Amino acid sequence: MRSMRLGMAAMLVALTAIGAAIKVPAIIGSVALDAFPALLAAVLLGGYGGAAVAAIGHLLSALLGGMPLGPLHLLIAVEMALLAFIFSSLYQRGRHWLAGILFVLGNAFAAPLPFIFLMGQAFYLAIVPSLFIGSVINAVIAYIVIPRLVKLVAPALSKAGAER
Repeated sequence: MRSMRLGMAAMLVALTAIGAAIKVPAIIGSVALDAFPALLAAVLLGGYGGAAVAAIGHLLSALLGGMPLGPLHLLIAVEMALLAFIFSSLYQRGRHWLAGILFVLGNAFAAPLPFIFLMGQAFYLAIVPSLFIGSVINAVIAYIVIPRLVKLVAPALSKAGAER
């Protein structure tokens, strides 16, 4: 069971690298389709698994974009992990739409708030539209894939648990 979960996490992290290469036009190069695998992980592996995939996914995206914000990407990775954890918590409780809406609003508007103080209001206003578009695209992809993936993966997880 643990090896199956670890393997699934590794595949989702690899998928974040692919998503990280698909950029959303923005003033910095780390806005990409790297969050939807974290949302998948949040549903399939729980909050901690989703958080880990989200943090690693953002760091991969930042690396592929040239790390334009330097060590500040660590802050963003923590924010992404928190958003994935919250998404998982709400989604697991059956609050599917609320989970998606809070992810989009949190990623697009709340997560960049510290940058008002670090880089100014102009940076915040410039990055929010790209983050909003990227967040919506990531959430839509996740909501298309999650039901199908759960149907495929849930029986395998149940079987692996029964064999244990």
